[in-house]
Amino acid sequence: MTIFYLFDFRSLWSPFFASLLFIILFLYYLITVKYRKSFKQSEPLTINQGAFFTGFILLLYLIKGSPIDLMSHMMLTMHMVQMAFLLLIIPILFIKGIPDWLWRCALDTRLIKLLFRFFDKPFIAMLLFNVCFSFYHIPFILDFSKTNNFYHAFIHSLLFLLAIFMFWPILNNLSGSKDMSGILKTGYMFANGALMLPACALIIFADKPIYQTYSDPETWINALSLCATPSSMSRLGSAGPELLKMFNPLGPLQDQQLGGILMKTVQEIVYAVIIAKIFADWYRKDQEEALEETKRGQS
Repeated sequence: MTIFYLFDFRSLWSPFFASLLFIILFLYYLITVKYRKSFKQSEPLTINQGAFFTGFILLLYLIKGSPIDLMSHMMLTMHMVQMAFLLLIIPILFIKGIPDWLWRCALDTRLIKLLFRFFDKPFIAMLLFNVCFSFYHIPFILDFSKTNNFYHAFIHSLLFLLAIFMFWPILNNLSGSKDMSGILKTGYMFANGALMLPACALIIFADKPIYQTYSDPETWINALSLCATPSSMSRLGSAGPELLKMFNPLGPLQDQQLGGILMKTVQEIVYAVIIAKIFADWYRKDQEEALEETKRGQS
């Protein structure tokens, strides 16, 4: 592929980001295994928890440190793939990968406790995440975010944090936390899907390209410079329609429509899996309660 011989290793594989993630993974196992007994009421790390957190690190690197990140500046389709994983799958792995005892320790700290006290309210968490996601994909805001590394990283970090708060009410297992009934959890996920629809519909049904970043050659090459080294950018030469077409063969409009469809499709699949799990847990709980009632009636 053209991308692999025109761009250098640093642009394609982000070695500094890989090193940071490796350090985070090393510290995670250091805390949850070697120094676990330094924390009150700690429990042994389970295979599932370790697998979830390792999957979180690997998937985060795949979409933010591999060539996928570079391609997300070239095609809106790849941007939406990146967003789908960053906001709909990776937060789930993160929440499930942190042991409950470590969550309790984190929530005992003043700042995190204050954040969760406000943001873990289901209605607020749902509204903030979906409103910010929709605002981010307003054309002038997305185009603006591609002009500076700080803005770009800040917006993605904020959306990721809000995604954690959005999933928290239905995924956390902490005793004493606010527990939603099965019917409320199901309604919560359906409402989340409905609130994401306007942003995806804007992208899918627009009759012309709405993002300068992916349709204007000059803006496109400026956005690309956020994640490519100067030496790689020098190999591309001057911006022009031919250069844009070489890296985006679908064309701006078809690329835009496909991106919106992929984002909505991934969202529907992830939410459907979560709703199925909610129903399964709900059914199992009802069966256990019915069995307990039967045993009490027989005794």
